[in-house]
Amino acid sequence: MAKQKVNYARRTAKYFNFMRKVFQRIVTNVWYSPRFKLIYKLKIEGKENIPHNSDFIACGNHLSNLDPYIITYIMPKPVAFMAKKELFEKAFTRWMLDWQGAFAVNREKLEVSTIKTALEVKNTDWILGLFPQGTRAKSGTIENIHKGFAGLARSTKCGILPIGIVGSEKTTWLPFKGNITVKIGELIPYDEDLDAVMEKWARAIQELTGFTYIPNPA
Repeated sequence: MAKQKVNYARRTAKYFNFMRKVFQRIVTNVWYSPRFKLIYKLKIEGKENIPHNSDFIACGNHLSNLDPYIITYIMPKPVAFMAKKELFEKAFTRWMLDWQGAFAVNREKLEVSTIKTALEVKNTDWILGLFPQGTRAKSGTIENIHKGFAGLARSTKCGILPIGIVGSEKTTWLPFKGNITVKIGELIPYDEDLDAVMEKWARAIQELTGFTYIPNPA
């Protein structure tokens, strides 16, 4: 009998359990927190903009593999990240993502399974996290934005929290040097035209980071 293919995009609320919450916190606090504090001198601005009484999606610009842990470190609750489905093809990466509460997403289109999992996250005490650019981008620009995140926000009725990250890309080639700054903007409403929501997020990240926004080709 052929082995049944696992759908890593479809998760229920039970998936976001206590053990995954603990594992994510251990990874963040034991491995990354000392690096943030002692090596990268992580500076955080705008924490007062993090909602405490409403659902939201944490949406940051993406410069390095460190970015999800930066957001996890900042947020007051565990973060369920959407990760590109290709990352689930390798056993160790899949195991790490699975135990930290991540789930797969098709970057090319917003699928029903993704929406259903995001709705399940709302029924937990986790925060949904994603990177609208879909992959790491070069420092200094905001481009290649996938509009699906705006549709997801509308489907889940979650506001979008813009998170501007500067300097994390330097950790790739200078692992023990460089400073990181994170600025958190004001919540963006979900109930507007999808293009308008995408534009507002991009403009907010531009203001938070000082990067140049390059709109998607028409």
